[in-house]
Amino acid sequence: MKIRWTDKALDNLQNIHDYIAQDSRFYALRMIDRLTSRSKQIAFMPFSGRKVPEYQTENIRELIEEPYRMIYRINEDSVDILTVIHGARLLPNDLK
Repeated sequence: MKIRWTDKALDNLQNIHDYIAQDSRFYALRMIDRLTSRSKQIAFMPFSGRKVPEYQTENIRELIEEPYRMIYRINEDSVDILTVIHGARLLPNDLK
């Protein structure tokens, strides 16, 4: 399946990088690499992530890459990465 990163998800990645880079550019790049690498798993096994508890919709799923949650939507021929959010934060209501 084709993976598409939404503008919001890309902004999330940039913000995560910038925040971690304040202390360590090395660890910032490492975290972004870990997050983007997880999208390869989604491409091959889109249903491998669990249903997002807040939504309970079959096609909205998440993968955890501590401490972040990668929320994605499965479409017929693609997967949209909707957001990447710290696990301690509440999810926005506008993801569906």
